[in-house]
Amino acid sequence: MIVKLTQDLARGFAPWKAMFYENEAELNALGAKLIFAGSEKDDDNKMMVLIEFDSPEAMKAFGGHEGLKAKRAAAGAILETTVVTVMSDASFNQ
Repeated sequence: MIVKLTQDLARGFAPWKAMFYENEAELNALGAKLIFAGSEKDDDNKMMVLIEFDSPEAMKAFGGHEGLKAKRAAAGAILETTVVTVMSDASFNQ
């Protein structure tokens, strides 16, 4: 299942990107794989991420992982602005 996540950042995209690479193995171990992450061209503090989860349970494990939440917040993610949208089963990527 593919999920779109939008979020505001307090310190721009670079700290969040560095945090992702430091924690990618942990994300993958939860059953998630990053497809895309980036900030808006005109606002480095507005981010969109596409993540593919192995299952709804993997998405719940990621969402409830307090350690990763703390790391994202430390990298500047404003967690209360997060909007999660589950994409339709017709979604695909190449």
